[in-house]
Amino acid sequence: MKVYVSSVIDAPAQAVWGIIRDFNGLPDWTPFVARSRIEGGTPSDAVGCVRNFELRQGGTIREQLLALSDYDYCCVYSILESPMGVSDYVATLKIIPVTDGNRSFVEWSAEFACEAGRENELRRLIGQEVFLAALKSLRSMMEGRRPETPPTR
Repeated sequence: MKVYVSSVIDAPAQAVWGIIRDFNGLPDWTPFVARSRIEGGTPSDAVGCVRNFELRQGGTIREQLLALSDYDYCCVYSILESPMGVSDYVATLKIIPVTDGNRSFVEWSAEFACEAGRENELRRLIGQEVFLAALKSLRSMMEGRRPETPPTR
């Protein structure tokens, strides 16, 4: 099954990427993560690192960074352990510069397997309560502090 969410943030892609690229930074820009740590002291931008985070409403999720590209403003990660009941979960979070207005098109998608009959519940949970809620929070944060200089790549 696949979940896809997108949004436009009125801030330059480089600035938005500066927040998202920190694989350990979820507590800074999502409303549902209380604490996060990278296991084993690995840098938070090292492919293969594992983040272990606690949700504000309880529960722990472990995710592994599979790819990170500063050139493409993209990261890919998988869930190793989660209370959501998903398997083979791989997500991609990507920023595309919108040159008209120096904005950012952000897309977040995930593919995963789950028990039959849970598809709609998980589509709503992951798509609306996780991805969209996080992007709305990020948009509010980024649009509150706009950089003065245009990004360079």
